[in-house]
Amino acid sequence: MKRLLSGAAAFSLVELTLALGVAAFCMIAILGLLPAGVQTNRNATSQTSATNILAVVVADMRATPKSPNTWTGTSPLFCIALGTPKTLYFDGEGRASADLAGLMNPCGGVNTATVQTRYRVTITFPSTGNLTYADVKITWPAATDPNTTTPGGLLEMFAALDRK
Repeated sequence: MKRLLSGAAAFSLVELTLALGVAAFCMIAILGLLPAGVQTNRNATSQTSATNILAVVVADMRATPKSPNTWTGTSPLFCIALGTPKTLYFDGEGRASADLAGLMNPCGGVNTATVQTRYRVTITFPSTGNLTYADVKITWPAATDPNTTTPGGLLEMFAALDRK
């Protein structure tokens, strides 16, 4: 024998209001976290680009042919004279420039397209004259001088160069 329900089978107004309140609170919490997620993604992208640029610069210095009877030489891609401090500028895609305006390429020629500089790479060598080590620092934005102002981002590497 079937039992008949005497009342309607539906949610009450109180239950519906509570469910909508919980759902609205969850949506507001998720929307409130979106800016933090976007900022974290932007920072991660900048750090990834900086790491890639740093790796290319160090690989270029390691590929520098050794001059006969000296520890000096000039790197093939960015024309970094080992032992001489140099500052380079890069855009987000890894294109290099010798100046902040993005007009000159690192080897002294004119860039075919203006580089929108975003990163500043500063390469220094130990004062002892030993060209086995290089201190490579990348900062962004490029217009910020890391010696006078705290940059928005900074990545530094102490690279060992095998010059034997």
